Amino acid sequence: MPFTATDFPGLFVYEPRVFNDDRGYFFESYNENTFVAEGATMKFVQDNQARSTYGVIRGLHYQQNPTAQTKLVRALSGSILDVVVDLRKGSPMYGKVYSIELSAQNKKQLLVPKGFAHGYSVLSETAEVLYKCDAFYSKESEGGLMYNDPKLAIDWRVPADRALVADKDLVLPGIDNCISNFIF
Repeated sequence: MPFTATDFPGLFVYEPRVFNDDRGYFFESYNENTFVAEGATMKFVQDNQARSTYGVIRGLHYQQNPTAQTKLVRALSGSILDVVVDLRKGSPMYGKVYSIELSAQNKKQLLVPKGFAHGYSVLSETAEVLYKCDAFYSKESEGGLMYNDPKLAIDWRVPADRALVADKDLVLPGIDNCISNFIF
């Protein structure tokens, strides 16, 4: 199977089978039947795409229930460090961080279930990121965590003096003051 389980229940790395030849490569970045066979039965309703330069840190963001989102994240170009934090109360991994490098070269994707804060840093000169969501964006449901919360101790692999962070992300709470309604 093209899925690798992580220590976080419901969080999977998806590595599609890539067919290379003299013309280039081909792969199915998403096939509903493949995901359903793994038990991932979400129905994606929205695709989001972003282009960023080196040092950009986006996140850590989530949407509260009832509009929480499952995401399938991948890098179309360049390389990112994709980071999630489990916010599901009762989860054995609550408050823990998982990170993985996603790149156009390795073609790995991260399937992030509802109940995780999500963000990424750009490790290459530029990167384009695409993520599929199974719920529509809702401003009223927005939530987030401070990207540099000392309690999370995330190594974004970007020097602090080179980090580019949105103003709204600079005022988010730490994990101890995080408000979420996720139950494991």
